[in-house]
Parts: sequence; C-alpha cells; structure tokens
Amino acid sequence: MLIVYGLKNCDTCRKALKWLEAEGIAHRFLDVRADGISAADVKRFAKGAGWETLLNKASTTWRSLPDSDKDDITETGAVKLMAAHPALIKRPVFDMGSAGIAVGFRDTQKAQLKKAARK
Repeated sequence: MLIVYGLKNCDTCRKALKWLEAEGIAHRFLDVRADGISAADVKRFAKGAGWETLLNKASTTWRSLPDSDKDDITETGAVKLMAAHPALIKRPVFDMGSAGIAVGFRDTQKAQLKKAARK
C-alpha cells in the first residue's frame, strides 16, 4: 500500500490526499510531526529521491537553523537534521514500495503514482 508522509496542515499534502481519494488509489497517511519519522526512513527517502530533493531549504525551519548547521551540508548532516526536524522534509513524500520514492506533488509525481497503483 502507498504510504504518504507529510504534515496534516500542509495544503499540498491535503491536495495530494484528496487527489488520491478521487483516483481511487489506496494509501495511508503519516504525519511526520505527530507520528514521527525514523532516521532510517529519512535515509531511505534520501537514497531513493536524493537528499537535495528531500531537504526543504525554503522552509521557515531551515531559515531558523544556525548557519553552522546549514553551511557545507552533506547527505549525512541533512539526514540527521531532517530526522530531528521533520518539517525540513519536502512534502509530500510518497513511498510506493518497490516502485520507489516520489517527493512533491506535480504532474510528474501524479504519473508515477498512477503507474505504481496499476502494478
């Protein structure tokens, strides 16, 4: 089953969940702030989608971090930060099992989700 990781108050996550319902795609939603997320999951997402894609540098959480945390960030550092501050994860994240990981909710991700749902 498709697992959607996001924040319940995120407009994009709400749009994605509404779209999944309309498309009849079975899914489960996990709120990364309320339900938490493991460092292992963040690492798996980073490996599947690329840590640069996963890290939300436009977030207020990112802007509020000290420069020492942001300067010369590496994959290891980014994964640690995202595990400690789940709001740093770009959302939504779709775990499509063997079909991979998709981040964001644009036409590309919609096509990936439809293809994964047909399998």
